[in-house]
Amino acid sequence: MSGSNATKGRMYGSELAPWAIMLVTGCFLVIFGGIWLGGTMGAAVTGAGWNPPPFALETLATFTTSGPGKLWPDTSVVGVAAGIVLLYGTVTAVGVLVTRKVMRFVSQPKGLAQRRELASMGPAGIAERARDLRPSLKGREHLHPDETGNLLGDLDPSGPELRSSYEDVELDLMAPRAGKSTGIAVPRVLRAQGAVLLTSNKSDVYAVTRAERERAGTVWTFDPQGIAHAPRAMWWDILADCHTIEGARRLAGHFVASVNDDSSKKDFWISAAQNTLTALFLAAARGKASVLDLLAWLADPADRTPIDLLRDVNMGAMAEQLQGTVRGAVETRDGIYETARQCVACLLDPEIVTWVTPDPRLPQFRPDVHVLGKDTLYLLSKDGGGSAAGVIAGLADATMRAGVVAAERMGGRLDPPMTAVLDEAANVCRISDLPDLYSHFGSRGINVVTLLQSYKQGSRVWGEAGMDAMWSAATIKLLGAGLDDADFVEKISKLVGNHDVRTASVSKGKEGTSRSYSYRLDPVLPADRIRALPKGTALLLATGVRPALIRLRPWYKEADAGRISAQAKAEVEAITERAARAWTGNTGVEAVADVNVSMWERGAVPQHGGG
Repeated sequence: MSGSNATKGRMYGSELAPWAIMLVTGCFLVIFGGIWLGGTMGAAVTGAGWNPPPFALETLATFTTSGPGKLWPDTSVVGVAAGIVLLYGTVTAVGVLVTRKVMRFVSQPKGLAQRRELASMGPAGIAERARDLRPSLKGREHLHPDETGNLLGDLDPSGPELRSSYEDVELDLMAPRAGKSTGIAVPRVLRAQGAVLLTSNKSDVYAVTRAERERAGTVWTFDPQGIAHAPRAMWWDILADCHTIEGARRLAGHFVASVNDDSSKKDFWISAAQNTLTALFLAAARGKASVLDLLAWLADPADRTPIDLLRDVNMGAMAEQLQGTVRGAVETRDGIYETARQCVACLLDPEIVTWVTPDPRLPQFRPDVHVLGKDTLYLLSKDGGGSAAGVIAGLADATMRAGVVAAERMGGRLDPPMTAVLDEAANVCRISDLPDLYSHFGSRGINVVTLLQSYKQGSRVWGEAGMDAMWSAATIKLLGAGLDDADFVEKISKLVGNHDVRTASVSKGKEGTSRSYSYRLDPVLPADRIRALPKGTALLLATGVRPALIRLRPWYKEADAGRISAQAKAEVEAITERAARAWTGNTGVEAVADVNVSMWERGAVPQHGGG
């Protein structure tokens, strides 16, 4: 055995000897070459001229024994030493940068889309597409990047920037604190070319973007629950679109969806309540009654006023249906009316209902006018019990449908396009048929971006079928950090696909060493790697191309971040001051500041320019 081990040792030693010789030689060349070139450069810079010593072992020995003065006479030792140090430092820095780039390239998953495949989303490709979609850009040679499409981010690792076209609709799934606000919502609002609609249950995006959007047009803030404590400076006629059965049913559907966790599962009471609300909304709109009148009708099912109003406007079938509900079994009637009352319970709050009833002292928000300009509409509401989600969904839906009508009058598409960022859509903007409208909005120049925390969150609101429809209709999908749904992430891994991995096998024999290769299929992005995507990155799934990894572009890393950050800080202070005035009996501004500081902690508003 000992003889066999000795033989193996000699074999390994003979194989490693050439590599050891090359390693020693390489180290010698690096050390001596740095001394020789750096010293010569240092001597030349200090005035001794370019007089390199011989490139030989004797030179290294002389440098070691006698110092640099023997090799570079009549020059400063400090200059020679500085040249050597500077050369080594420069080479080391370049080597580190090159190594990092190489390692980053090597670590990139093989099988994802690269620059050539994404050319249609790059600067040149997206500009050409914009000229086709926007008549106002035809004939213009130079376009601002924001005129050509919506910024998605930079292709990882080194660009270029990628944009979606103005006929794309987007679905983004990211966990909290993964960059939805800073990397998607805020940049979309700031860069929008036309009218803007934003829904949210927080004031962070509002605080960052409001001042900047005021430079583009009028800012309308619909804040019935005091998310940003904005004073009421507008009103919206909630019954404006209820003169038709379709409009009344859509509004009733928004209120029903706000209390029904799955719009695809409506029991008898929910469906009956929606029918009753449809009739009451229609009666109120046609009969020129108010929302307060409607609430009174709901409180007293025996009140025949809505039935009479429907008959007066030749809506006999609807009147008979409502009368049938009223004349039904008392238990059934009361159950239907109680369910309907629960659906519109938020309108019992006078602070909410004043925003949706006419007020001659304030300007009226008109969706049909809004979509034609560059104004901004902020729709803010709390989620959970007592929220104004039904009202928010109704106004958002009315605005987007007004955009569709305006696009049809323009010949097919809005120009400039409208941007609708539905942040926290599953909580405050439950438009029941949003999945069905997705592709239609895109063809009309209405860029809808729906932000959800997970696929399951959307499924709880729109059902599995509805969420599948939205997923299929979205031409752009961004999947960010923190997706913890194992089944969903596994499906995404399969969608990304597999790639060939070459494995080397080495065998040793009497004839020598032989090497063979075999191939196996591995996932391009395993499920665990998708779940562990770093914050600020996202997996891009675009129609017609392979998936790609992108780096989001947070607003606070852009060139104008300093100015916007200062404006955002001032807005946060204003919100804090308004909150302090609203909270009667509070200990003071400091207590409110503790609440608003969370906006800074989330990174939505960096505490200094550039963040």
